[in-house]
Amino acid sequence: MSDHQKSRWSSTRTRTLAGALVALTAVAGVVAATATPWPTLTRQPAQVTTTPAPAASVISCVGGLVTQGRDLARPGQLATVASQTVTAGVPIGVPDPNPQVLVAEELGAGEGALAFTAPPFNDARTDVAASGAATVAAEDIAGFTASACRPPLLESWLVGGSAATGAADYVILSNPGTVASTVQLTVYGATGAQNPAGGSDLVVAGGSQRIVPLAGLALGEASPVIHVSAEGAPIQAALQSSLTRTLLTGGVDQFGAERATELIQTIPGVQVTAAPGEEGASNATTVLRMLSPEADASATVTVRTVGSREPALPPTSVPLTAGIPTEVDLGGLPVGLYVVEVDASAPVAASVWQTTGFGEGDDFAWYTAAPLIEVPSLFAVPSGPTPQLTLVNPGDIAATVSITPTGAAAAITVEVPSGASAAVQVRAGEIYTIDAGGSPVRAALAFSDAFGIAGFPLWPADAAASDVTIYP
Repeated sequence: MSDHQKSRWSSTRTRTLAGALVALTAVAGVVAATATPWPTLTRQPAQVTTTPAPAASVISCVGGLVTQGRDLARPGQLATVASQTVTAGVPIGVPDPNPQVLVAEELGAGEGALAFTAPPFNDARTDVAASGAATVAAEDIAGFTASACRPPLLESWLVGGSAATGAADYVILSNPGTVASTVQLTVYGATGAQNPAGGSDLVVAGGSQRIVPLAGLALGEASPVIHVSAEGAPIQAALQSSLTRTLLTGGVDQFGAERATELIQTIPGVQVTAAPGEEGASNATTVLRMLSPEADASATVTVRTVGSREPALPPTSVPLTAGIPTEVDLGGLPVGLYVVEVDASAPVAASVWQTTGFGEGDDFAWYTAAPLIEVPSLFAVPSGPTPQLTLVNPGDIAATVSITPTGAAAAITVEVPSGASAAVQVRAGEIYTIDAGGSPVRAALAFSDAFGIAGFPLWPADAAASDVTIYP
């Protein structure tokens, strides 16, 4: 090998070694950098927590009793046969709510239901309550009815009524807002869920009311349950039910929707007014209707006399088929006031039908499930016979419930033991606040005399808007 070749080989080797050393140094630096914690910079997004301005409280009533067939030239024309007497109010010191008459296309001008709006007061939402009652005694419709005025909802359930022979029932949809609502009515019956053409895409304009004959939705269906779904604006849904047996009137009722299906449904204040075996009475005067819309289920039905923890009847286990209403005969109950509870393995809707008998001049009522009341809430007692307030305490500790009137009547304090119920007399035409001191209770009003029965559950006050966090 020449000296020149040796020199070139040595130079090449030197460069190779130098490159390898540089690469090793770079790798070691990367490994060290990876193992060594890097300084971090954390930035919290800008945020502002604020409480939304309180909205106005809005409720709407069912309206007067209606019927059709009075005008022989227009047999399908609806007419008001008895106006509704409404009791409404707000807490002491708050301005009165603003009334509004909803426009009903099917009725004459000025004959729609009342709605009430209570603006916020002192930067707080105003609780508003109202209820109405009506009495009618005619050849084609007779009885007494009482119902609460409710806030509109996007989803609700009507559990009751009939489209069988002799029934004349109407679905009543009220929109007390300013924006039109599009409503879908799904009818659950003996063949499952149906979407009748007469209940699809029903437009209810703001400030108006629509009345839809139930027979046009489910002709011949004896035990319907109706799901009411609204888009664009919430709807207050109710049902008027009346019955004629041959040529004899069998009663009338107006009742509101239930807010949601639940695993446990409690129906307080069911009144039995005629003992089994009495003339004109029947052992089958109390009927429970249930629906599990989504899944097959099993429901345990328990009936208790108000004031007692012991069942008045042996608890009954009832199988439920998804989407098909089921009825259970609770007949044979002595005269008294009762609480009916449904404990199901899947969410259900439920209500109880009760009649005074099956003769001329008898009446009936639909009693719907009562939601939990956990905050002080206002309620209105309409004009009606011997109103009673039933309280149910589902909690683990005794509840002290205060019933405070806005008028001159004395306040009432009721002790309701855990898992028990109690009833007190209240005054017709009065506004009360119910406060259980944070304990959850359920409550309902019931009315009865020799001429009729009716009842409805109390709902909790709308909660104030909770704080929201805004990220600009």
